[in-house]
Amino acid sequence: MCVKRQHKWISSSLNVEKQRMRGGFPVLSSIVANPTRDVTVMSSEQKVYDVVLKQAALVDRELRSRDALDLDIKPDIAVPGTLSLLGEAYDRCGEVCAEYAKTFYLGTLLMTPEKRRAIWAIYVWCRRTDELVDGPNASHITATALDRWESRLEDLFSGCPFDMLDAALSNTVAKFPIDIQPFKDMIEGMRMDLRKSRYENFDELYLYCYYVAGTVGLISVPVMGIAPESKATTETVYNSALALGIANQLTNILRDVGEDARKGRVYLPQDELAQAGLSDEDIFVGKVTDKWRNFMKKQIKRARTFFDEAERGVAELSPASRWPVWASLLLYRQILDEIEANDYNNFTKRAYVSKAKKWLALPFAYAMSMMHLKTPSSLAKA
Repeated sequence: MCVKRQHKWISSSLNVEKQRMRGGFPVLSSIVANPTRDVTVMSSEQKVYDVVLKQAALVDRELRSRDALDLDIKPDIAVPGTLSLLGEAYDRCGEVCAEYAKTFYLGTLLMTPEKRRAIWAIYVWCRRTDELVDGPNASHITATALDRWESRLEDLFSGCPFDMLDAALSNTVAKFPIDIQPFKDMIEGMRMDLRKSRYENFDELYLYCYYVAGTVGLISVPVMGIAPESKATTETVYNSALALGIANQLTNILRDVGEDARKGRVYLPQDELAQAGLSDEDIFVGKVTDKWRNFMKKQIKRARTFFDEAERGVAELSPASRWPVWASLLLYRQILDEIEANDYNNFTKRAYVSKAKKWLALPFAYAMSMMHLKTPSSLAKA
């Protein structure tokens, strides 16, 4: 029974204007010595990797004791009068997902009902969190408001949801081995958006990308499930899920350079800009030059490297979960192609994948989901 406060299961009136979802590697550099101070500084990759290890261990404890790695879902607790409300809560989450993530929603329909509903609940919480700093009321959001949102998160993990949409997620985290840390880390990413508009190097940007997008991968793996025939370690699958989140967010950043600049934000490594002979002023002016093209080529190459890493893990997911993830991966990769097609003008042109290309990608994503260990990269090499 909830004792912290009186909670109501009420339909939340989400501010649902169109928005961009914010939407890793295994550790590339772990610990570096700081020559100016006699201390050891942990890199962002190591910090994130420690979270990955914790999440993988949690899933291992739940799943490795059985022959199959796919999740044996706990049944809903039959409290009189609540199951119908819970069903309504999940249905509402599905409606939001269908309206604002149409392609992904179609993919979720191939999942089992339990997994489908859980992914809807996760999507809606992530969307609501993102809209706190990127939605119509973003100008009124303070650090205190985010603290309250985190307190509310802790309540729903304790089985005390505040409203109907929280109830769906509360039920989901009770049924799957999902830890609270990635959720808290996503909220931390929102805090970064309130206080930070520049990133000195990729190490700083990597941590931000993990907070706002890599976390989604860590949260989703226990629901997606790992294929029973997979020989990959849980840690490997988590690393690939993290890589997909990082790749998607880097793609968002490269697509939205002009839009972010008009808000006074530059989500690009400052040291790499300087090495390319560029500055914030060049971005604010918004002129495509050879320097900018060369800089963008390197940024796009990095994003594609993360997508390549993500491919390995998608192939290890349970068969019913692969299609929506493949669809997301392939469509986001195409945004990078569109940036190139626009001659790297992401100042005044927004790269987007046409509806025709989206529909063409779906059957290919489905075909890939049916071929367990074959990825686009491996097929290209065959």
